[in-house]
Amino acid sequence: MLTKATVIGTGGMGTVVAHLLASNDVHVAFLARTMERAHTLLFDRENRRHLPGLRLVQRITPTADPAAALANSELIVSAIPCQFLRREWSRCAAHVEPGTPVCSVTKGVEIETMKRPSEIISAASPDSPVAVLSGPSVAPELARCLPATVVVACVRADIACMVQEVMSTSWFRVYTNLDVLGVELAGALKNIIALAAGILDGLRAGDNAKAALLTRGLVEITRLGVSMGAKPETFGGLAGVGDLVTTCVSPIGRNRSAGERIGAGVSPEQVIEQSTSVIEGIPTTRAVVQLAAKLGVEMPITRAVYEVLFERKSPIAAISELMSRPPKAEQRC
Repeated sequence: MLTKATVIGTGGMGTVVAHLLASNDVHVAFLARTMERAHTLLFDRENRRHLPGLRLVQRITPTADPAAALANSELIVSAIPCQFLRREWSRCAAHVEPGTPVCSVTKGVEIETMKRPSEIISAASPDSPVAVLSGPSVAPELARCLPATVVVACVRADIACMVQEVMSTSWFRVYTNLDVLGVELAGALKNIIALAAGILDGLRAGDNAKAALLTRGLVEITRLGVSMGAKPETFGGLAGVGDLVTTCVSPIGRNRSAGERIGAGVSPEQVIEQSTSVIEGIPTTRAVVQLAAKLGVEMPITRAVYEVLFERKSPIAAISELMSRPPKAEQRC
């Protein structure tokens, strides 16, 4: 069992992971972006911005010093929003000891490069084996120790098993997987479908519409993933349909909630400005539209969300166009 780990990022998921590790007797260096943020966490012993009520136990040490946080660390958990990931790893990479494994819990695709989080981390710290953890894991529920099950993927089975062991508890179950690409893509792409689900909720479109959205959304997520080399069965597992269902139905999910406000008439710009957390599905939508075009993959739901977010198309018009597409068979022969 590990004795020291480092969690980079003090958002909701980073806080939950620090809590998980500490509950398994691991000392956690909790790396904040600024000294002010670290001092607040150290003084309050609570992440009031993201998870009020969850106490930071003494085994969790907030700090803003990457050298101190990463010294002698046996596992690094990267919990930085995707669009800020490259900047933060440029600050931390020089302090990572060669060979230290990294587990990414970031969900998204970088806009400028269309790179996944694990690719960004590997470029910054090429000697570090990178695992990805994903699945239905809404942070406020995890903070209350409600039962949850996720999957960790790594090309090195020993690293996946190590993360599985150090993060498993009586209420948090971790499976292992070798399909890093599929697990990571599923976690990123489901946020786009969650935005669409929220838009339907804002329009009061009903349960039939949401069921159809989840079903067809899973089809296009899988289509993109398989075209890139992911295993199709990954999208039928925890990182795929499991995370998709939770994100699209949870009343506290950031992406679904943002979509609901957009469906109710609030502009995407206002939703972003008024949010206290990063809504990963919004920049991911922009990146994935570019990626799908580059690969020649049809993603009509993603395209419709993009038009609502960035081309000022009304949600009702976007839904009408989706429903009016030429009829076709559900499965290709």
